[in-house]
Amino acid sequence: MKIGIVCYPTYGGSGIVATELGMAMAKKGHEVHFIAYSQPVKIDFFYAHMNFHQVTVPKYPLFQYEPYELALTSKIVDTVKSFGLELLHVHYAIPHAYAAFNAKQILEEENIFIPIITTLHGTDITLVGNNPLYKPAVTFSINKSDIVTCVSESLKEDTIDFFGIKREILVVPNFIDHSHYDFLEDLCPRYAFANDHEKIVIHVSNFRKVKRIDDIIHIFYNIQKKMPAKLLMVGDGPEKEKAELLCAELGIERKVKFTGKSREVSKLLCLSDLFLLPSEKESFGLSALEAMAAKTPVISSNKGGLPEVNLDGKSGFVCEMGNVDRMTQMALYILGDEAILGRFKKNAYKVSMRFDINKIVPLYEELYQKALKL
Repeated sequence: MKIGIVCYPTYGGSGIVATELGMAMAKKGHEVHFIAYSQPVKIDFFYAHMNFHQVTVPKYPLFQYEPYELALTSKIVDTVKSFGLELLHVHYAIPHAYAAFNAKQILEEENIFIPIITTLHGTDITLVGNNPLYKPAVTFSINKSDIVTCVSESLKEDTIDFFGIKREILVVPNFIDHSHYDFLEDLCPRYAFANDHEKIVIHVSNFRKVKRIDDIIHIFYNIQKKMPAKLLMVGDGPEKEKAELLCAELGIERKVKFTGKSREVSKLLCLSDLFLLPSEKESFGLSALEAMAAKTPVISSNKGGLPEVNLDGKSGFVCEMGNVDRMTQMALYILGDEAILGRFKKNAYKVSMRFDINKIVPLYEELYQKALKL
């Protein structure tokens, strides 16, 4: 198959999943063409059958904002015609599915017919929640796609409720490539962050309000009062400075390390004992899955798709969002006994295997074959 993948090229969950999916399809011998405004961060061009096509937006003095959607539409048309793409897999309804549909209409004028698979990752819904003006465009993009998938049952329900979608939406969860984690156990430099007697707690995100960064700091503050511990805050974003000030206010700044963005997240997860994710909303919770693949149990909120990923009492605990005391209690339960911690580490890995790349990618491959028969 000749597959076009349209995605955001960033470290966000959708970009990671789209890139890993494309690389997996290329390894299977399919010809994959990524279309984005910059090269996706995880693309490995050591794979054969991998291609990247950059969307460039000319500057027009007439426009206040650069017309990215128009440039993307034109790039999709050009790539389909130049390389004979057979299908498009677009990640996010806006602007990608919307641009793909416009491209499809242009191509049909030249008797070129190409199916569109749209995968919803979550921001499609929350974006509309913040600005209902986008609702008609998102609804249109979903309904005009040939096949629609989303990453969790929770997101499927939200999409149907919010947009009143009547068409079929298939749930294909996010996945993890365990080969990136299985060799890490002897490569994790735990000594660089903590002494042998200290536990390491970790959080990885883009530090937005929805991640409830203050809750993470307060949970750790409670933990370190009961046992020697360090906190790794991995990532960057608008709430980072506020979090640093809160750590100073609580007098724990020397026990908390803000690493910034890191290309070594898997190693940082591997050396950690507990992952905190008390978010207000997570359509899936890919960072939690990454932690579990690194044998790190998770304390999460009960929002969105998190209970589908983090199995309560097995890979960690799922608590009511905002209940810092309960999350602290469960964290101390896991960290307070080496035997219990060891059991949760093993179980976290076992649960993560449900989402192994070798189980999920074939589901997409089946959908691609289905799309080609439409």
